[in-house]
Amino acid sequence: MLTFAPWDFMLQAYVDDQGLVDYGRWRQESMAMLADWLTELQTVAVADLPPEEHLAFWLNLYNALMVQEVLLRYPIASIRPKMLGIPNWLGLLVFLSRPVYRLNGQFLSLNHIEHRKLRATFADPRIHFALVCASLGCPILRNEAYLPGIVEAQLDTDAQRFLNNPEKVRYDADQDILYCSKIFQWYEADFRVAAPSIAAYIAQYNPQVSKTATVRYLPYNWSLNQITH
Repeated sequence: MLTFAPWDFMLQAYVDDQGLVDYGRWRQESMAMLADWLTELQTVAVADLPPEEHLAFWLNLYNALMVQEVLLRYPIASIRPKMLGIPNWLGLLVFLSRPVYRLNGQFLSLNHIEHRKLRATFADPRIHFALVCASLGCPILRNEAYLPGIVEAQLDTDAQRFLNNPEKVRYDADQDILYCSKIFQWYEADFRVAAPSIAAYIAQYNPQVSKTATVRYLPYNWSLNQITH
């Protein structure tokens, strides 16, 4: 039977209200619990799940696999590995594109889950406020699992939280300039399905933003989203 209870328990235990993760304690105490739960999911008939359960499944799986990949390497300062002679972006591409999970006989990478399972299936830009790549530039990691009965409300909250966080989005009304996360640059096409422009999309959540504002992108912080002791 599909259950998100173990994942929910671990999130509550190791993630604070700001979305920072105690990777050190999680690695020490509950790596086996995470691995066991991920193993249990490997035979779930995902295609047969109702839509909201289907969505919650992929959101939770992506974030859980990302956490597991960090735990396997911890301590690290970033998911962008520094390889001699290899640019950081290429190391990140390798990290996200290598197979990390087998579901019903199919090998999946984190990129496969994001682009072919979530973006292609649901076409909902709020997904970008829920997927967490273990970096401070990402949305914050919820300290609860996505659950089928409330996943739509959870995504709405994620969007509100991200779009009203001045580290991710801020508007200079005097200059009519909207500074926002590079997530909007990378996935502009997804947001423009729901609105005619990035500014118009953000204005749906923050009415103080002009729909015709000039958009500029903020530097992305790839530092690990970790609790430091």
